[in-house]
Amino acid sequence: MNEFLKMDIFFFITTFVVIMLGAFALVALYYVIKILKSVDHVAENVSAESDNLREDVVILRSKIRDEGMKIKHFMDFFGGMASRSRTKKKTTKEGN
Repeated sequence: MNEFLKMDIFFFITTFVVIMLGAFALVALYYVIKILKSVDHVAENVSAESDNLREDVVILRSKIRDEGMKIKHFMDFFGGMASRSRTKKKTTKEGN
C-alpha cells in the first residue's frame, strides 16, 4: 500500500476520534453545568431556611427571656414553622 495513503487514513481516523472526543466532552460539560446549577439552587434554599430558623429561634429566646418559660411559646414556634412549610408547598405546587 502506498505510504501516503496509509498516512491519509491514519490522519482521517485520528481527526474523527478527536472530533468525537470533543463532542463527548461538550455534552459532559453541559451536564456538569446543569448539576452545578441545581446544587447552587439547593444551597440557596438551605441558606434561606437556616436564616428563617435563626430568626424563629431569636424570637423564641426573646419571648422566653421576657415572659419566662411557657409552653405557649414553643407551640407558637413550631406552629409558625409548620405554617411556613405549608405555605411554601402550596406556592411551589401553584408555580408548576
